[in-house]
Amino acid sequence: MSVSRSCLCCVKYLMFVFNLIFWLGGCGLFGIGVWLSFTQAEFSSLPLSFPSLSAANLLLVAGGITMVTGFLGCLGALKEQRCLLFMFFVILLLLVLTEVTLALVIHIFHDELDSKAQDELKEGMMIYKSEPGLKKSWDNVQKMFKCCGVTDKTDWYDVLNGTLPTSCCSVGIEQCVDGWTEPCYQKARQWLLQNIPSVLVFGVCIGVVQILALVFSMLMYCQILCAEKHVD
Repeated sequence: MSVSRSCLCCVKYLMFVFNLIFWLGGCGLFGIGVWLSFTQAEFSSLPLSFPSLSAANLLLVAGGITMVTGFLGCLGALKEQRCLLFMFFVILLLLVLTEVTLALVIHIFHDELDSKAQDELKEGMMIYKSEPGLKKSWDNVQKMFKCCGVTDKTDWYDVLNGTLPTSCCSVGIEQCVDGWTEPCYQKARQWLLQNIPSVLVFGVCIGVVQILALVFSMLMYCQILCAEKHVD
C-alpha cells in the first residue's frame, strides 16, 4: 500500500469517527428538544417566543440538521465520493457560519430580542378570554411557575378590565386580588437556564467536532482528488 493510500485510509476513518460523534451529538440535541417539548406541552398554545418553547424548537431543528449532516459525512467518508464530501463540506460550513452568526446576534441584540418576545406574548394575552387553548396554556404556566403576567401582573389589567386570572393566585381561590409578583417571562427563562446548562457545554463540544470534521473532509477531498490524478 502506497503512502498516499495509507494517509487516505487514516483520514477516512478519522473523519468517519468524528462524523459518527457528530451524528450522535445531533441525536442528543434532538432528544433534548423532544424532552423539552413534552415538558412544555401544557402551554404549547403560547407564542413561540416563550423562552422554553423557542429553545425546544431550536434544539429540534439543530438536532435534525446535525443528524442529516453527520450521516452525509459518514457516508462520504466510507464511499470516498468527492460529490458527497463536497456536499457535506458546504452544508457543514453553512451550518457553522449560521451558528456563529446566530450566537453573535443573540449576544449583541439580547435586550432587543427579549423586548420583542415579551411584546409578542403581551399581544397574545389579548385573546385570553376568546381562545380556550391559549387560556389553558397561560393558566398552566402561571400555576407551574407561580408567576403572573409577562413582565408584571399589571399586564392582565388591560385584558381582564383591571382584574387578575385565578391562576395568578394559589389553587382554590375563586377571586384573585393580589397575585404572584414574579413575571412569567423571567421565571421561565430562569427555569430554562437551570435545567439545561449542560446543553451549552454539549454545544461547545459539538462545535469543536464540527471544525475537526470540516478540516478532515477537506483533507480527504484533496487526497481523493490527488489520487485520481495520479491514477490518470
